[in-house]
Amino acid sequence: MNDSSKVVVITGATGALGKKTAHAFAEAGHSLALFDNDQKKLDSLVRDLNLSEERLFTSVVDLRDGQAVRDTAEAVSAKFGSVHALIHLVGGWTGGKTIADTPEEDLTSMLGQHVWTTFHLFRAFASKLAASGWGRVITISPSTTSNPPAERGVYTASKTAQETLVLTLAAELKESGVTANIIQVRAIDVENKGTGATPDVIVAAMQYLFSEQAGKVNGARIPLY
Repeated sequence: MNDSSKVVVITGATGALGKKTAHAFAEAGHSLALFDNDQKKLDSLVRDLNLSEERLFTSVVDLRDGQAVRDTAEAVSAKFGSVHALIHLVGGWTGGKTIADTPEEDLTSMLGQHVWTTFHLFRAFASKLAASGWGRVITISPSTTSNPPAERGVYTASKTAQETLVLTLAAELKESGVTANIIQVRAIDVENKGTGATPDVIVAAMQYLFSEQAGKVNGARIPLY
């Protein structure tokens, strides 16, 4: 399969990285399924993209809700017939507290944003990606998962768990033409201050992983730091 006319699911579509990702893949001629939790921001992104209705699906969905994610995945399939990529960009950060000082709510929040969203998305889309015979799954992770710093315990733990899900999916789908990889960054440097990888650099790495040339790259942590 060549790179043209594929269906790309992007979560967290209205964030700085999500918008850059959506524009890049739209400009490459792909159809987009954009998920977010803010209707106004999603509407604004849709206006900016200016895609035909045939190439665009949008949904405001709580990715922590498994049934809602499954229903949305079915709607994507009903519209496009197939799915070729899942780029999962949802998830916030919390830190600055020792484990002893961290409230349980922080752990619950991080697990919800990083682990449960990933689990629900993979359950909903893994079989659809495999059925396409060609697929890419991409997530973003901090460079510290293998060497956790102080005062970021619940964030790092949840991202490490997310990485485990990605690497497991890579093993489970490796015979189906689907790859699953993790792009690791020190930070997403939206303002280009030299504090991490810029959205442009991250998107360029995504585009490489999306290419035919990266078909053998699977279950990898790609360092951009």
